[in-house]
Amino acid sequence: MTAIEITHPGGPDVLVPTKRPVPQPAADEVLIRVYAAGVNGPDVLQRKGLYHPPPGASDIPGLEVSGEVVEVGSAVHSFRTGDLVCALLTGGGYAEYAVANQAVVMKVPDGLSMIEAAAMPETFMTVWLNLVQRGQLQAGDSVLIHGGASGIGTTATMIAKAMGASNIMTTISSDAQREASLRLGADHAINYRKEDFVAKVEEFTANKGVDIILDIIGGDYVARNFAAAGMNGRILQISALQGPAKDLNLWPMMTKRLVHLGSTLRPRPNEEKAAIIAELEKHVWPFIKSGQIKPQVYKTLPLENAREAHEMLDAGGHIGKIVLTTAANPTH
Repeated sequence: MTAIEITHPGGPDVLVPTKRPVPQPAADEVLIRVYAAGVNGPDVLQRKGLYHPPPGASDIPGLEVSGEVVEVGSAVHSFRTGDLVCALLTGGGYAEYAVANQAVVMKVPDGLSMIEAAAMPETFMTVWLNLVQRGQLQAGDSVLIHGGASGIGTTATMIAKAMGASNIMTTISSDAQREASLRLGADHAINYRKEDFVAKVEEFTANKGVDIILDIIGGDYVARNFAAAGMNGRILQISALQGPAKDLNLWPMMTKRLVHLGSTLRPRPNEEKAAIIAELEKHVWPFIKSGQIKPQVYKTLPLENAREAHEMLDAGGHIGKIVLTTAANPTH
């Protein structure tokens, strides 16, 4: 099969098409003929040598796919050959075939195309885990979502809106991203290149601060998040694109009784991932079926063009997800 490998840590040019054997499913796994694969921030970190696959995972990047089940392991009873599915992977998505444990495989939700389905597992599960399960989002909460035009940001905006958040704020970097963020449900979109998001949050919350902050940035945003958060605020750290925290004063954390949580999804046991999927199926799938929530796909590219996809991700002008497609995809 054709797959994309990382020849060595570096820029997008280290993503090179290669030939690999088709993986064989274990007893509790299915083999998926990949139609499409989502491109995510963790793929970029892996490419740079900053986020290594868990033990036993494929070295091929790619954490989510959609496609057709072509083989099932002896202990698999929920799926059969011919099923159209999407799946969360620990690696191996940038390829024409991928294996996935049955616990993290999902029938494609009603209302989604195969390309949209490939843009869903990693992002939706990450947002649900952090914003709802760990951040304890409640109807009426105010929310600040950094990277509002990213796959995470667009998904978090839609889920927060559907779950009843009362004041949704996002950070964006262009007029096009502002329009998209507002269309998806944000009440305010703050251009971080021109505006101080701490000052804007104070303005939009009448100086109360925000209840929940979802952050993929890190760096100097950590201290500024402490300043923007309200009393008993919850800060969910799911990435740190700008690296370690800078000039961090802990007094606001103590005086405001803040909770600052961090997490990753990839290394979690399959049982925990299955529990997240079950909650998504119960609470979010109905919104997908009705059309209120839909993965935002910015652009599709052939699998062999993974380098170009990463160049787009690095440039940061996208709105939603970039998806790689294979020759097996009927819409390729």
